[in-house]
Amino acid sequence: MELTNKSWFQPPTFLLTGIPGLEFVQIWISIPVGFMYLVALLGNCTILFVIKTTSILHEPQYIFLSMLAATYVGLSLSTLPTVLKFFLLNHREIEFHSCLAQMFFIHTFSSMESAILLAMAFDRFVAICDPLHYTVVLTPPRIIGIGLIAVFRGVLLMVPLPILLKRLPFCKGVILSHCYCYHPDVMKLACGSVRVNIVYGLSLVLCSFAIDSIFIVISYILILKTVLGVTSGDGQLKALNTCVSHIFTVFIFYVPLIVLALIHRFGTFTSPLLHVTMANLFLFLTPVLNPLVYSLKTKQIRLAMHKILKSKANFM
Repeated sequence: MELTNKSWFQPPTFLLTGIPGLEFVQIWISIPVGFMYLVALLGNCTILFVIKTTSILHEPQYIFLSMLAATYVGLSLSTLPTVLKFFLLNHREIEFHSCLAQMFFIHTFSSMESAILLAMAFDRFVAICDPLHYTVVLTPPRIIGIGLIAVFRGVLLMVPLPILLKRLPFCKGVILSHCYCYHPDVMKLACGSVRVNIVYGLSLVLCSFAIDSIFIVISYILILKTVLGVTSGDGQLKALNTCVSHIFTVFIFYVPLIVLALIHRFGTFTSPLLHVTMANLFLFLTPVLNPLVYSLKTKQIRLAMHKILKSKANFM
């Protein structure tokens, strides 16, 4: 019995989970999964390159977009090795400390993404509601400051997560619900009291994602109020058109995040397939769709990409 109690405190090796019922075609699932990673990395790196090399895109709106793209690159790289090894090689094991590290980076980049989406909402608010002071409010030092705050906030808020988990023994099994490490998923396998973890996790959500989403909604209420005050119908459409890509990105980020959080909190009897579906949407949806949405919807980025491709073709 003494040996068993001691074994509870040994860091376990967790087992990742794929798509329930489709284990026999797992290697074929690796093809679309690998393609999504390719689109996410190539697409977001392309946006970073286009914005960096095109001087007319060195404006607050596009600098924030480049920050968002960099966040998606980081998020994709933090899960790529384990997810591809899982689907390609059926390598299910992930060591405890590796799991905590991956969990930290996933949640940190997600917090940064939320903060940058808020910054982009503020950018649209200033551009539409107070255009005369746009360049005065969003100066390069302030933009850099906002980016640094997003990074530091993400890191400082997420550092306690692995620390709080390390102090716990694990005796409720080693099988995770997803093909990557997610804090509520790891926490439910711990023995003993997890009240501190739950309270801190709730505080973290309220201090970051909840506050960010509230201010994003407030920003768009004020934007809508300003737009409705414009007499010209064309002016209203032009103003709202500059927000469409951002609204779409906010939607595809927060909806899977909220649903996944609710599933882990209240979804004891929900289908495992729903768990996996929402987890994969949370992981892949925004990194994959962000470069597609902005490159298709934003005329300046389209033109810049076309110009770069044309110059490369002429050079060859």
